[in-house]
Amino acid sequence: MFDLSTRRLYVCTPLRDDLLDFTRDVIEGGVDIVQLRDKDADARDILAAARNLVTLCHDHDVPFILNDRPDLALEVGADGVHVGQDDAPVSLCRRLLGPEAIVGLSTHAEKEVRAARQENVTYLSAGPVNATPTKPGRAGTGVEYATYAQNISTSPVFVTGGVTPETVPLLAAAGVRHFVVVRYLTTSAHPRDAAFRLREAIDSALA
Repeated sequence: MFDLSTRRLYVCTPLRDDLLDFTRDVIEGGVDIVQLRDKDADARDILAAARNLVTLCHDHDVPFILNDRPDLALEVGADGVHVGQDDAPVSLCRRLLGPEAIVGLSTHAEKEVRAARQENVTYLSAGPVNATPTKPGRAGTGVEYATYAQNISTSPVFVTGGVTPETVPLLAAAGVRHFVVVRYLTTSAHPRDAAFRLREAIDSALA
């Protein structure tokens, strides 16, 4: 079982033509958790990509997580699943994947973090701190929420929304220790270099 308390940089990536090359690049740049998240893809495409990512991630000692679908995570041997407030409940994920699996849960409000303390989760995500196109229609929670979540949760909290080398020092000063990134890496022309810059900023801010 992976210890997520020591993991700092978590990438969520959709399906893409260069998925394996992209994932390898960002891992080599410092990413230490990978999630495949594509709300619009069909199950067959997700399964095909996930099988390859499981092998790649495990070759680099990096946990691989699927978004939303504990059934598909079970099928491909993923390390776990990440679900939202309106997705499959944590209890069902546990029954399907077992006690050692990673089960992550999104939270966006203080009451959701408090409720999550009663769930058998491995980690929480908190945010988005800033509004982001990857969460359309959802307002930013602000950095105060990230601080609250870090202080009350008994599980590691990975903060989402606008994570860049420039925002990391502010987030770290607010108590954030684990960071989720999407666009800064997925839109980069040089993802390995971008991951390296981001990881360097995180390690420096937390030193």
